[in-house]
Amino acid sequence: MRTIGLIGGMSWESTAVYYRRLNEQVRDRLGGLHSADILMRSVDFDAIVVLQKQGHWDEASRILVGIARNLEHGGAGCVLICTNTMHKLADEVQQAVSIPLLHIADVTAAAIDAEGLKRPQLLATRYTMEQDFYVARLRERFGLDPIIPDADDRTVIHDIIFDELCQGIVRDESRKLYLDIIARGKEQGADSVILGCTEICLLVGPEHVDLPVFDSTLLHADAAIEFSMMNQTPHPRAA
Repeated sequence: MRTIGLIGGMSWESTAVYYRRLNEQVRDRLGGLHSADILMRSVDFDAIVVLQKQGHWDEASRILVGIARNLEHGGAGCVLICTNTMHKLADEVQQAVSIPLLHIADVTAAAIDAEGLKRPQLLATRYTMEQDFYVARLRERFGLDPIIPDADDRTVIHDIIFDELCQGIVRDESRKLYLDIIARGKEQGADSVILGCTEICLLVGPEHVDLPVFDSTLLHADAAIEFSMMNQTPHPRAA
């Protein structure tokens, strides 16, 4: 089992989902008391949000690059940035280390493509929905045609992420707002939904939506397990 390096804390609410998913997957595969081999650095998210708001992406890159290098030096065999938004800096992080960075957009898009779907509605932070680092990757690398909510809906999605979900607040009223946005996306031709912020799974899941739902958080964690446990023989009781 190779060590999984996590750049977490953005927010810790979703990093906790990663941690649980990784360990559950290893336990399910190997049984007994087995758990994931994880090396994690969890940042103070408030400091990162300040850099995002000020557009100081170079400083944010310096922080993430430093963490990734430390994870590699600590023995990590791969690195995950446990947030969609900060994949804006994925190329810089990958260039700074020799271990692979597992890109959250790639594993999510690959899952959509495998189902033969092409027009996912993207729910995410404003940065992820409006900038090219994510949407262009879906289009150019996987041939997807993502549907982006309109400006008002983008504001609703973004504000609920930062003002509620990242702070551990889950409200039925906010879920209804998201489901209304998803319904509008379906009317525009969406054939699926990307939960493109790692906290959205705290609010909305497949049980709430009548379209295929692709949870980037779980898909990202599962990709890390596939990498970590490549050629690992399952425990007979877990098979």
